[in-house]
Amino acid sequence: FFSSEVRQRFLPALAMVPQLTRVAQRRVARPAARAYSSAVAAVQPPTHVATMPNQMRVATESTGGDTATLGVWIDTGSRYESDATNGVAHFLEHMSFKGTAKRNTRQLEMEVENMGGHLNAYTSREQTVYYAKVLKQDVPRAVELLSDILLNSTFSPAAVENERQVILREMEEVESQIEEVVFDRLHEVAYVGTPLARTILGPTENINSITADDISRYVKTHYTAPRMVLAAAGAVEHDQVLDLASEYFGGVPTVAPAGHDYENHASLFCGADVRDFKEDMPAANFALAFEGLKWTDPDVFTLMLCQSLLGTYDKKSSNMQYATAPMVLALDKYKVAEQVQPFCTCYNDTGLFGVYVTANLDSYDDYSTLFQILQDEMLALTQGGSDEDLAR
Repeated sequence: FFSSEVRQRFLPALAMVPQLTRVAQRRVARPAARAYSSAVAAVQPPTHVATMPNQMRVATESTGGDTATLGVWIDTGSRYESDATNGVAHFLEHMSFKGTAKRNTRQLEMEVENMGGHLNAYTSREQTVYYAKVLKQDVPRAVELLSDILLNSTFSPAAVENERQVILREMEEVESQIEEVVFDRLHEVAYVGTPLARTILGPTENINSITADDISRYVKTHYTAPRMVLAAAGAVEHDQVLDLASEYFGGVPTVAPAGHDYENHASLFCGADVRDFKEDMPAANFALAFEGLKWTDPDVFTLMLCQSLLGTYDKKSSNMQYATAPMVLALDKYKVAEQVQPFCTCYNDTGLFGVYVTANLDSYDDYSTLFQILQDEMLALTQGGSDEDLAR
């Protein structure tokens, strides 16, 4: 699909699978944001960051109002698992709501409901996140509640068995979501044999074999203070949140106990592709990606701007004719795709940049035209953009 000159500079990873028909909601977070907004707030309140004695960090942003959102971000996910334990981070996320030493499941649910709050969690390849949305006066209760489910969950064997079936049903739902399947396959071929190739839910055999002891060991190994950040925004005061963090998270250990080591291997990008052809499916769904940038790369925001410059195409939208992005205009002219969505996914040491496409390709000419448009516009990014495009 690309010239030899382009192949020498960028080896793409391509994942293609046919369209599926059933869509279900997924509790697992997608691997980082795929959409980027160019809107910038006129006045951005300052972000205050403090480090506690145990090296846990606290970040707050006071934006006023009557509600607050706060959560704990933990630097652990499926990439920190092994092939044998793949899926345990997501399993742990489920188990954190099944009772603690202080609250059973019913008490936990009633307490959140009586506050009029919202409590949730998600797992990604590099992060596990627990967060709450509450009224201003309930911020102290929310911090205590988050600490309880993170540090005092009981992981009873009975609850593990019950949740095992829930996760297996969730896996069926995820596998029916075509976009999730494509991006999982993309990671498999983009990072062959490295930690980022693993899925978030893990294989079925692992889900069937994970025990309460496996989950407890994972917590002791990875839930250490330097890998945790308590972040809060909205109706919050930095000093209050820092005091609450010290009270409820000050005892989190700085290092894991002896014998709870883990290996953190680099995930190296490689060019490859995987294709799954099913003639009875009407549409092709695929992701075409190049190696992107890690979160801390100084050029990461420039790359996100490139994502915005490409634009998003939706054949069903009547606004496409008014678009200004060249790729969108070309796609609207030739009608060779249903949807095209650029994405920029960043990780700690690598990233993926590319496009996700849904298209009804009935002939070789349709294939040729679509890939020519994608090739031309992605290659055009390397030539720079006009001041008008950057302003847009």
